[in-house]
Amino acid sequence: MTPHPDSPLAEKFHPSPNHGARLVGPTDTLILHYTGMPTAEAALELLATERGGVSCHYFVWEDGRIWRLVAEDRRAWHAGKSFWAGETDLNSRSIGIEIVHPGHPNLSAPPYATFGGCAPFPERQIAAVAALCQEICQRRHIAPQRVLAHSDIAPARKVDPGETFPWARLAESGVGLWVEPAAIRPGPCLEPGALGPPAAALQQMLAAYGYGVDITGVYDEATRNVVAAFQRHFRPALVDGRADASTVETLQAVLRARDSLQTSAAPGASQVAIRSASAARSSGP
Repeated sequence: MTPHPDSPLAEKFHPSPNHGARLVGPTDTLILHYTGMPTAEAALELLATERGGVSCHYFVWEDGRIWRLVAEDRRAWHAGKSFWAGETDLNSRSIGIEIVHPGHPNLSAPPYATFGGCAPFPERQIAAVAALCQEICQRRHIAPQRVLAHSDIAPARKVDPGETFPWARLAESGVGLWVEPAAIRPGPCLEPGALGPPAAALQQMLAAYGYGVDITGVYDEATRNVVAAFQRHFRPALVDGRADASTVETLQAVLRARDSLQTSAAPGASQVAIRSASAARSSGP
């Protein structure tokens, strides 16, 4: 079988030894990360040495340079223990892009906490990320709803690329699914401790999009982490893990937009099964 080509936008191959054969397919997902380290050089060393035990396919510098670390046909070790739409081996299903960024200043707080001081991404870097994502998605036919944050697939332990990552800017380039978030306003909300049908309905909507959440009717800590991950991606103005009216309305709009895309791509494809995340998660790198 002829190897799949890699992106021509990568100007240099800086090989990482941390990869293996893809175990399941197809390669239909794009996952964005930030490096979360003080310097780009430290992050690159971690990703490109055997002792690091992690890797990615592409590495995007702050000035917009794009380096390739792992061939796209190989399984890079970037997703870790993760879940999306019933899949647990996201490394085998995805292309991983690491974006140089120092990350959140304090990760000792829970994933749903509102973080302060997360720096914006440089425009030259985002322009490069958008171009790279656009090229990969077009070449590999990756659906908009399969362009994800690391925090989407691992909400209990990851927050990258963070709430300052400009998903709307990528959408302007035709990459990813984006809707204008509903306005934040005072009013009742669902929060940890809530029980019954409203909590179950929220969990069903999150699971319908792909998030790993058990549909129990109990607004537990796991649900709060998933709500925070959704907010971080689609309603970044306030990330607190509480399902206020803005969060719920934005989630409903995201599902409608997803269904519209699927219907236009394939009649009947909007009938998406709601899957529980109770299946065993992968534990490998």
